[in-house]
Amino acid sequence: MSSADIQILVLHGPNLNLLGTREPEVYGKDTLKDVDKGLSLLAGELGVGIDTFQSNHEGELIDRIHAARDQGIGGILINPGGLTHTSVSLRDALAAVAIPAVEVHLSNVHAREPFRHHSYISSVAIGQICGFGVASYQLALRGLVMHLSG
Repeated sequence: MSSADIQILVLHGPNLNLLGTREPEVYGKDTLKDVDKGLSLLAGELGVGIDTFQSNHEGELIDRIHAARDQGIGGILINPGGLTHTSVSLRDALAAVAIPAVEVHLSNVHAREPFRHHSYISSVAIGQICGFGVASYQLALRGLVMHLSG
C-alpha cells in the first residue's frame, strides 16, 4: 500500500479535550486543537489522509472504531486516556476490526502511578509510544505510516 492510499484515524479518549488546561505539568500546555493541527501537517508531509475524533464516552469511541472498518481506514492512532487501564470493550473493538493500531500517551505511563502501568490496549496494538508529550503523537503517526507502507 502506498502512503497516498493510507487513511489514518486518530482517536482521543476521555479528558483529552481538556489538554492545555488539565495538569499542564503532566500533559503540557498544547491544546487538543494544537495536537490535531500538528498531526494534520505531518500527515500532509507523509502523504496520508487523517481523521481525528475525541470523545469522553467509551461507546462513542467503540462505534467510531467499528465504523472505521467500513470506511477503509488503514490504521488507527489511539490515545485511550484513562480507558487504557479499564476498558476491555475498547480493546475488543480494536481486535474485532483488525486495523493496525498504535497506542499513544503524552506522559510516560510506566513512570506514573502503578494503576497506569497496565494497558488493555497494548495487547492488540502494533506498538506503543509514550512520554514525549505532543511529539508522542507525531512519533506514533510516523511509525504507523512506516508499518503500513512497509
